Amino acid sequence: MNSIGLYRRRVCSSIFSDNEHFRLIARFYIVDWLYLLQATVLGIVEGLTEFLPISSTGHLIIASDLVGFAETPGADEFVVAIQSGAILAVCWYYRERIWAVLRGLTSSPKEQRLAVNTVVAFLPAAVIGVFAAGYIKHYLFNPTAVAVALIVGGFIILWVENRIVRLRIPPRVAAMDDMSWKDALLVGCMQCLAMIPGTSRSGSTIIGGMVLGLSRRAATEFSFFLAIPTIFGATVYDLWKARDDLALDNLPGLALGTAVSFVSALLVVHWLLRFVAAHDFKGFGWYRIGFGILILAASGFGWIEWRSI
Repeated sequence: MNSIGLYRRRVCSSIFSDNEHFRLIARFYIVDWLYLLQATVLGIVEGLTEFLPISSTGHLIIASDLVGFAETPGADEFVVAIQSGAILAVCWYYRERIWAVLRGLTSSPKEQRLAVNTVVAFLPAAVIGVFAAGYIKHYLFNPTAVAVALIVGGFIILWVENRIVRLRIPPRVAAMDDMSWKDALLVGCMQCLAMIPGTSRSGSTIIGGMVLGLSRRAATEFSFFLAIPTIFGATVYDLWKARDDLALDNLPGLALGTAVSFVSALLVVHWLLRFVAAHDFKGFGWYRIGFGILILAASGFGWIEWRSI
């Protein structure tokens, strides 16, 4: 908890020190408004950046420092937990299709194919993540690595989009439902690149899918579906490892941050599907390059304190 929260907790404890019942009430109902404001800002950042090909990691680092959240105990666990809001947004947006998949697991070849493709695409990251996540976080989670990944990814986006225009290559797979399990497996392998901080999970799967011959919309929709098991699994895994550091004191802010992340992510999902119908991703490529340069400058000049998120 930040200094304001600790001050309020101490005041509360002194006022109600003679009554255990009142102490419990005060513990949960005295509101740390600064913490809630920080939670709101980070929830917005998480929701807006999780499904865009621009890397939510770098944005959360900058935002955490700007709002004074980086040094708050439990900050890392908070950022991991609010990802659940973004996943719930995808589940809500595609609730009818998800329900159709569940109903059609034993009767509909179309829904069976989507379910199998999602699982197949999820497996590479699940397997590699269990064994390599700690190594990657220890050796690659630094401002230089994140910035380089952002910049390189930006140039790759520009190259892919220019190549499609120059060669006038029609998509081999027009719709998500037309994907084969081999397509799904290759997209899943592309997702493994997102373990490098700054790469962007959505960026690697969407642009990777387009390189493999998926249409822009098919790659985007499958990226959304693939996010459900991937981010949900990573969130549960990270929170389980950090279970001893979780505190009930943070529940109000966590609930608010998750709710805000849900709303902002829902808006992004709806907007992005409309955007890809008429636009390319070049703007995101240039944005990544600029943001990568900003991270290098911010770290080099000491404008932000780099923390592992």
